Amino acid sequence: MTQLPINSPPEASATECRQVQSVLDTVGRRWSGAIMVAASRGARRFTDFRRAIPGISDRMLSQRLKELEHLGLMSRTVVPTTPVQILYEPTTRGSELLQFLQPLFQWGEKHLPALPPS
Repeated sequence: MTQLPINSPPEASATECRQVQSVLDTVGRRWSGAIMVAASRGARRFTDFRRAIPGISDRMLSQRLKELEHLGLMSRTVVPTTPVQILYEPTTRGSELLQFLQPLFQWGEKHLPALPPS
């Protein structure tokens, strides 16, 4: 696993900058982080995510779930019941990402002011 060159010369390579920006763009897209966290806390069905994430529209939730699935961070399973159930869960890649989001969350709790309720 490549680590950021924290104590190396100040010049960052273009590749390093693109990699970091790509990760931040993916995780930082509106609602993506919240969806991943909700999944880590047990949300599996569309309605579970809607309940867990106040303020997200059905359209946006559907769009973000599709994007996260496309990125290989969430899996989508269709259960052939009546009515059909669609379950989402983090993939191995998504679970690995969640492990890295935890320190980010802890840093935010420590250094960012509490957000007002939305």
